[in-house]
Amino acid sequence: MPDQKEVTIYDIARYLNLSATTVSRGLKDHPTINKQTRKKIAEAAQLLGYRSNTFASSLRSKRSNTIGVIVPRLNSQFMSGVLAAMEDTASREGYNLLITQSLEKEDKEKMNANTMFNKRVDGLLISLAYDTKSIGHLQPFLDKKIPVVFFDRTWDQSQCTSVMIDNYKAAYEATKHLLDQGRRRILHLGGSKERNVYADRLRGYRHALRDSGIAYDEKLVRISQLLESSGTEAAAWILKQKPAQRPDAVFGASDTVAAHCMLALLEAGIRIPDDIAIAGFNNDPISRIVSPALTTVDYPGYHLGDTAMKSLLEQLNGLPGAGNTNSIILKSELIIRASSQKKTSL
Repeated sequence: MPDQKEVTIYDIARYLNLSATTVSRGLKDHPTINKQTRKKIAEAAQLLGYRSNTFASSLRSKRSNTIGVIVPRLNSQFMSGVLAAMEDTASREGYNLLITQSLEKEDKEKMNANTMFNKRVDGLLISLAYDTKSIGHLQPFLDKKIPVVFFDRTWDQSQCTSVMIDNYKAAYEATKHLLDQGRRRILHLGGSKERNVYADRLRGYRHALRDSGIAYDEKLVRISQLLESSGTEAAAWILKQKPAQRPDAVFGASDTVAAHCMLALLEAGIRIPDDIAIAGFNNDPISRIVSPALTTVDYPGYHLGDTAMKSLLEQLNGLPGAGNTNSIILKSELIIRASSQKKTSL
């Protein structure tokens, strides 16, 4: 199938019945073009799938040797591992990375995607923002047959590959471990249900309770952005409950929220795990630094980044079968530490 013809400023000019000079100046936000006309030109450019010709060589080769990466936040140990692997794998194949963060905002994610498109990236790797409701901003990539690979926070899109762990299974095992320790009132500190990772972790938690004959209680689920403050706030909520109604365990959908909840409870005199057992998710360094050490799910960030990048490169290189697998599921492992283990009597 022949490649789709590149949209030029002449196509935009014909579409708007303007001169090519006006379109060119409008795309550059030239002050001689009024604001309304510039807006029309920008909207038409996006509608028609125009990409600015930053480098003439890119136009000739149809390759920029650049891969775009959009992450929710850069300031996480997990994402640092993911990006390190992507950088290592891409550089071995002669590709550079253009990395941006959405700061957990859909609007910022849209702007980043548009920047990537205009920079003529050869492919896109993306982990969705906390509040992203649709992926219409990725349609220009799909229309141009530019491969898009989701990682960690994914979207069910038949044209794209998603790389993740089985979050449902991992959360089920973590919750079952707490149940096996005799815990019955397990508080779940979860993330946005819009995101597959947190929806699946909540589902695993619920089903583990169900299979143990314990009714699901919405009051024992707190949804947040899983920040340090979210953990501290969860601890404050626990301490406000009457002792008989307090949770006897906490399962956090991230190590950050679980660890900071534990630290605040310890400061208030709560014994961990005697009074409240704690488990987290990701196996971040904080899980090994806190005392008692935090039970967690090992989510291999480096392996995730390496696998996602290799999948994208296979599609770029046109390898047989590349892109045919809609989901790549990586293994995870429950690591049991002192924060949740029942103490054995001597």
